[in-house]
Amino acid sequence: MAGHSKWAQIKRKKAVTDARRGQLWTKLLKEISVAARLGGGDPAGNARLRTAVQEARGSNVPSDNIERAIKRGTGELEGVNYEDVVYEGYGSGGVAILIETVTDNRNRTVAELRHLFSRNGGNLGESGCVAWMFDQRGYFAFDQESMSEEEFMETAIELEVDDFDIGPDGYELFTAPERFSEVRDAIERLGLAPSTQQLARLPKNQVEVGADSAPSILRLMEALEEHEDVQNVWANFEIDDDLLVARAS
Repeated sequence: MAGHSKWAQIKRKKAVTDARRGQLWTKLLKEISVAARLGGGDPAGNARLRTAVQEARGSNVPSDNIERAIKRGTGELEGVNYEDVVYEGYGSGGVAILIETVTDNRNRTVAELRHLFSRNGGNLGESGCVAWMFDQRGYFAFDQESMSEEEFMETAIELEVDDFDIGPDGYELFTAPERFSEVRDAIERLGLAPSTQQLARLPKNQVEVGADSAPSILRLMEALEEHEDVQNVWANFEIDDDLLVARAS
């Protein structure tokens, strides 16, 4: 498998510079509440919760906020009941898009996502229409400054990952989904701090998008990612780096 999309790298850079901390914290805390509701409030025995808490701490979410989110999830505090819902659709040029959401109102969320698709040249589809185009994989990204290429390759071999990639902006590891928690824990024991760690949905094949369709695809991706109920957006487009960088700048 080739490396994760250039879009993911640009998103990480934008997250550092964009003034969206409050929005990011809200999404992280919603994920913590759902994880605690589904698997219990102890991160040691709940892999999803542990990952969510680690990500929240890495984004400087206050500990008190994290604890309250956990207690809302377990029912110790009153709060909104959230649920995981996956939506699927197509962008312009036939690009497949998979959206993971955490919502307290399915009707509101689906209506708002349908509007975003329609406004940006796409269509929200039925369940299952594009999910088969993606594989779920454990995904870990590291900043280039965190280690040398040689150290990264040694780490990849030691962890026995399925695949890895060395790019101009950093390093990436890929694992089977059932090994995600195991590899995450091993990375932690090695004292490494990934810039991203998640169960990703990576496209099996990619659709080449030219300059005519690129603006609408990127507008749709940004609009979806900024929606308060959306946790992750996955797509199978391939766009020239210059077009991506121009959009992100």
